[in-house]
Amino acid sequence: MIRIVIAEDQRMVLGALGSLLNLEDDMEVVGMANNGQEAITLVRELKPDICMMDIEMPIKTGLEAAEMLKATDCKVIILTTFARTGYFQRALKAGVKGYLLKDSPSEELADSIRAIMSGKRVYAPELMDDLYAEENPLTGRELEVLELVADGKNTKEIADELSLKTGTVRNYISTILDKLEVKNRIEAITQSKEKGWFK
Repeated sequence: MIRIVIAEDQRMVLGALGSLLNLEDDMEVVGMANNGQEAITLVRELKPDICMMDIEMPIKTGLEAAEMLKATDCKVIILTTFARTGYFQRALKAGVKGYLLKDSPSEELADSIRAIMSGKRVYAPELMDDLYAEENPLTGRELEVLELVADGKNTKEIADELSLKTGTVRNYISTILDKLEVKNRIEAITQSKEKGWFK
Protein backbone atom coordinates (compact mmCIF):
# COMPACT_ATOMS: atom_id res chain seq x y z
CA MET A 1 0.00 0.00 0.00
CA ILE A 2 1.36 3.43 -0.98
CA ARG A 3 0.88 5.75 1.99
CA ILE A 4 0.30 9.40 1.05
CA VAL A 5 0.18 12.77 2.81
CA ILE A 6 -1.44 15.63 0.85
CA ALA A 7 -0.83 19.32 1.57
CA GLU A 8 -3.14 21.86 -0.09
CA ASP A 9 -4.54 25.10 1.34
CA GLN A 10 -7.79 24.97 -0.68
CA ARG A 11 -9.94 22.61 1.36
CA MET A 12 -12.20 21.56 -1.49
CA VAL A 13 -9.22 20.59 -3.66
CA LEU A 14 -7.64 18.81 -0.67
CA GLY A 15 -10.81 16.77 -0.07
CA ALA A 16 -11.19 15.94 -3.78
CA LEU A 17 -7.58 14.79 -4.08
CA GLY A 18 -7.91 12.66 -0.95
CA SER A 19 -11.10 10.99 -2.22
CA LEU A 20 -9.62 10.44 -5.66
CA LEU A 21 -6.47 8.72 -4.39
CA ASN A 22 -8.34 6.64 -1.80
CA LEU A 23 -10.30 5.09 -4.69
CA GLU A 24 -7.08 3.45 -5.92
CA ASP A 25 -6.64 -0.11 -4.61
CA ASP A 26 -2.96 0.34 -3.84
CA MET A 27 -3.09 3.84 -2.24
CA GLU A 28 -4.12 5.23 1.12
CA VAL A 29 -4.20 8.89 2.13
CA VAL A 30 -2.92 8.82 5.71
CA GLY A 31 -2.79 12.57 6.38
CA MET A 32 -3.98 15.93 5.06
CA ALA A 33 -2.37 19.32 5.70
CA ASN A 34 -3.42 22.90 4.94
CA ASN A 35 0.09 24.36 4.78
CA GLY A 36 3.74 23.42 4.37
CA GLN A 37 4.47 23.40 8.10
CA GLU A 38 1.66 20.92 8.80
CA ALA A 39 2.95 18.77 5.93
CA ILE A 40 6.44 18.59 7.50
CA THR A 41 4.94 17.62 10.88
CA LEU A 42 2.71 14.92 9.33
CA VAL A 43 5.57 13.44 7.29
CA ARG A 44 7.77 13.23 10.39
CA GLU A 45 4.98 11.64 12.45
CA LEU A 46 3.41 9.30 9.89
CA LYS A 47 6.45 8.48 7.70
CA PRO A 48 4.43 8.20 4.45
CA ASP A 49 5.91 7.02 1.13
CA ILE A 50 4.71 10.13 -0.72
CA CYS A 51 4.01 13.74 0.25
CA MET A 52 2.11 15.57 -2.46
CA MET A 53 1.81 19.32 -2.07
CA ASP A 54 0.87 22.60 -3.64
CA ILE A 55 3.45 25.41 -3.81
CA GLU A 56 1.64 28.54 -2.67
CA MET A 57 0.45 27.77 0.86
CA PRO A 58 0.51 29.78 4.10
CA ILE A 59 3.17 29.51 6.87
CA LYS A 60 5.53 27.46 4.68
CA THR A 61 5.28 27.06 0.90
CA GLY A 62 5.45 23.66 -0.74
CA LEU A 63 8.98 24.45 -1.94
CA GLU A 64 10.16 25.40 1.57
CA ALA A 65 8.59 22.20 2.93
CA ALA A 66 10.23 20.13 0.15
CA GLU A 67 13.63 21.59 1.07
CA MET A 68 13.07 20.63 4.72
CA LEU A 69 11.97 17.09 3.78
CA LYS A 70 14.90 16.48 1.44
CA ALA A 71 16.74 14.38 4.04
CA THR A 72 13.74 12.09 4.74
CA ASP A 73 12.76 8.89 2.91
CA CYS A 74 9.48 10.47 1.83
CA LYS A 75 9.22 11.18 -1.91
CA VAL A 76 7.90 14.70 -2.55
CA ILE A 77 5.59 15.51 -5.45
CA ILE A 78 4.67 19.10 -6.25
CA LEU A 79 1.14 19.47 -7.66
CA THR A 80 0.51 23.06 -8.69
CA THR A 81 -1.14 25.40 -11.17
CA PHE A 82 2.18 27.25 -11.64
CA ALA A 83 4.28 26.16 -14.61
CA ARG A 84 7.08 28.56 -13.68
CA THR A 85 10.64 27.67 -14.57
CA GLY A 86 12.02 29.26 -11.41
CA TYR A 87 9.73 27.21 -9.19
CA PHE A 88 10.62 24.08 -11.14
CA GLN A 89 14.37 24.68 -10.82
CA ARG A 90 14.02 25.26 -7.09
CA ALA A 91 11.94 22.07 -6.79
CA LEU A 92 14.65 20.11 -8.63
CA LYS A 93 17.28 21.44 -6.20
CA ALA A 94 15.05 20.34 -3.30
CA GLY A 95 15.08 16.82 -4.74
CA VAL A 96 11.38 16.52 -5.60
CA LYS A 97 10.56 13.35 -7.52
CA GLY A 98 7.57 14.77 -9.36
CA TYR A 99 6.31 18.19 -10.52
CA LEU A 100 2.80 17.91 -11.93
CA LEU A 101 0.26 20.49 -13.03
CA LYS A 102 -3.28 20.56 -11.66
CA ASP A 103 -4.82 20.71 -15.12
CA SER A 104 -3.48 17.26 -16.09
CA PRO A 105 -6.00 14.37 -16.26
CA SER A 106 -6.76 12.76 -12.88
CA GLU A 107 -5.81 9.22 -14.01
CA GLU A 108 -2.31 10.51 -14.74
CA LEU A 109 -1.90 11.41 -11.07
CA ALA A 110 -2.17 7.82 -9.78
CA ASP A 111 0.06 6.56 -12.63
CA SER A 112 2.66 9.24 -11.80
CA ILE A 113 2.63 8.22 -8.11
CA ARG A 114 3.22 4.56 -9.08
CA ALA A 115 6.02 5.55 -11.46
CA ILE A 116 7.70 7.61 -8.72
CA MET A 117 7.37 4.73 -6.25
CA SER A 118 9.16 2.50 -8.78
CA GLY A 119 12.11 4.92 -8.79
CA LYS A 120 11.25 7.15 -11.75
CA ARG A 121 10.94 10.93 -11.77
CA VAL A 122 7.88 12.55 -13.35
CA TYR A 123 7.92 16.17 -14.52
CA ALA A 124 5.28 18.04 -16.55
CA PRO A 125 6.54 18.10 -20.17
CA GLU A 126 5.83 21.83 -20.64
CA LEU A 127 8.26 22.60 -17.82
CA MET A 128 11.02 20.59 -19.43
CA ASP A 129 10.54 22.66 -22.62
CA ASP A 130 10.66 25.94 -20.69
CA LEU A 131 13.74 24.89 -18.75
CA TYR A 132 15.81 24.76 -21.91
CA ALA A 133 14.09 27.65 -23.69
CA GLU A 134 14.72 30.35 -21.08
CA GLU A 135 18.33 31.46 -21.17
CA ASN A 136 19.29 34.13 -18.67
CA PRO A 137 20.19 37.26 -20.70
CA LEU A 138 22.05 38.93 -17.81
CA THR A 139 25.82 38.82 -17.39
CA GLY A 140 27.31 37.67 -14.09
CA ARG A 141 28.00 41.27 -13.05
CA GLU A 142 24.46 42.43 -13.95
CA LEU A 143 23.03 39.57 -11.90
CA GLU A 144 25.29 40.53 -9.00
CA VAL A 145 23.98 44.11 -9.14
CA LEU A 146 20.36 42.93 -9.32
CA GLU A 147 20.84 40.59 -6.35
CA LEU A 148 22.15 43.51 -4.28
CA VAL A 149 19.14 45.59 -5.39
CA ALA A 150 16.93 42.69 -4.23
CA ASP A 151 18.75 42.77 -0.87
CA GLY A 152 17.50 46.36 -0.47
CA LYS A 153 20.79 48.13 -1.15
CA ASN A 154 20.76 51.56 -2.80
CA THR A 155 22.95 52.66 -5.72
CA LYS A 156 25.70 54.07 -3.49
CA GLU A 157 25.85 50.94 -1.30
CA ILE A 158 26.04 48.72 -4.38
CA ALA A 159 28.81 50.92 -5.83
CA ASP A 160 30.78 50.67 -2.56
CA GLU A 161 30.34 46.91 -2.30
CA LEU A 162 31.39 46.21 -5.89
CA SER A 163 34.06 48.98 -6.03
CA LEU A 164 32.25 50.76 -8.85
CA LYS A 165 31.19 54.35 -9.49
CA THR A 166 27.53 55.15 -8.79
CA GLY A 167 27.09 56.14 -12.46
CA THR A 168 28.31 52.69 -13.53
CA VAL A 169 25.80 51.01 -11.18
CA ARG A 170 23.02 53.17 -12.66
CA ASN A 171 24.10 52.09 -16.16
CA TYR A 172 24.01 48.43 -15.10
CA ILE A 173 20.50 48.85 -13.68
CA SER A 174 19.30 50.58 -16.83
CA THR A 175 20.79 47.76 -19.00
CA ILE A 176 19.12 45.12 -16.78
CA LEU A 177 15.69 46.77 -17.19
CA ASP A 178 16.20 46.98 -20.98
CA LYS A 179 17.32 43.36 -21.31
CA LEU A 180 14.46 42.02 -19.20
CA GLU A 181 11.98 44.39 -20.88
CA VAL A 182 10.58 45.56 -17.53
CA LYS A 183 9.65 49.02 -16.24
CA ASN A 184 11.31 49.00 -12.82
CA ARG A 185 13.59 47.21 -10.36
CA ILE A 186 10.75 45.36 -8.61
CA GLU A 187 9.63 43.76 -11.90
CA ALA A 188 13.24 42.84 -12.71
CA ILE A 189 13.66 41.13 -9.32
CA THR A 190 10.30 39.32 -9.60
CA GLN A 191 11.06 38.03 -13.10
CA SER A 192 14.55 36.84 -12.14
CA LYS A 193 13.20 35.02 -9.08
CA GLU A 194 10.40 33.35 -11.06
CA LYS A 195 12.82 32.17 -13.73
CA GLY A 196 15.26 30.89 -11.13
CA TRP A 197 18.16 33.13 -12.19
CA PHE A 198 19.11 34.14 -8.66
CA LYS A 199 21.48 31.83 -6.81
